[in-house]
Amino acid sequence: MDDTTLHVGTLRAERGTKTRGTVRADLGTLTVDIPVTLVNGTRPGPRVVITAGVHGGEFTPVDAAARLSALLEPGEVSGQVIICPVANPPAVYQGRLNVSPLDGVNINRVFPGDPSGGPTERLAAWLFAHLIDGADVYVDLHCGGIDQVLRDFVGYRLTGDPDLDKATAELAASFGIEDVILGLKPDGGNSHAAAARRGICAVLVEVGALGQRDAATTRRRVEGLYRALRHLGVLDPDGSAPAPIREWVWSAGVTAEATGLWYPEFSLDGDVIGEVAEGDVLGRIVDPADGREHTVHVPADGRIFYAMHGLTVAPGAELAALAVPWDPDTATGTFRTPGAGVGSDEANPRP
Repeated sequence: MDDTTLHVGTLRAERGTKTRGTVRADLGTLTVDIPVTLVNGTRPGPRVVITAGVHGGEFTPVDAAARLSALLEPGEVSGQVIICPVANPPAVYQGRLNVSPLDGVNINRVFPGDPSGGPTERLAAWLFAHLIDGADVYVDLHCGGIDQVLRDFVGYRLTGDPDLDKATAELAASFGIEDVILGLKPDGGNSHAAAARRGICAVLVEVGALGQRDAATTRRRVEGLYRALRHLGVLDPDGSAPAPIREWVWSAGVTAEATGLWYPEFSLDGDVIGEVAEGDVLGRIVDPADGREHTVHVPADGRIFYAMHGLTVAPGAELAALAVPWDPDTATGTFRTPGAGVGSDEANPRP
């Protein structure tokens, strides 16, 4: 970037300085204070924006972003880093859900937002205009929420721009996470998809489950962010080589069709979230009033990457998301060098 002063709203950071504070966003019927850290490096480089707390109940990404805000210093940075640990305060502090308590809207379905819409649409528009749209690189941090188990992965969308897609694939591989899930198109209201449509190198990073806030998971997240910043040239390289990755594409998403108590019939034990085949019984929803069961079957082959762990579900609740290995030559899974594959996200159910 050529700008020597980094600013978001009323916050300013001159070259070689760091500023932490809040910026007020007007959502029409109310205002919210968005915490932001500006790290303006001593040398030129890319502008990197990192968000967490897009959803409530996802504690590890918020913790990792807050820790990174405290750790990064301008003297070690080339370029500019903007960190927003709590991008959606109503959902984080009040709802602890994917949807906002203000209007019941999942913000990661409405990017780039609408400045004339409802509160969540206005918040998405504010985040996009003030943070994401000015970035060279955008990283959105998530994890399995308080009712979800999840296998760690990085996701990104293909745009058809060979240079952008190659850069994004290499960024996705830099976090040290084995599994990378590709989307064929940058469609939809996810923040990283909206960023990709604007030509921004953008990834979704999912690490942790059940809203974890344990030290080991947070440390793994922060270390991954440092690896990515070294890859981007924001921090000095440490000489480590990128780890091999395995590429996947979404094959199906499963949602509840009944209200009741959810009893899954697959492993919920971390890395053992397993392989399933079309027609397998995924689980049962039991009506607590009369004990009647609604059996849920697997709609397609794949590996479960995230799944419902909570007991109570209603129609439309996400029960599981499946992906299949991708190789453009054989259509089977294999370890590949970064950026070597493409895929489809026709199912792409991840929030």
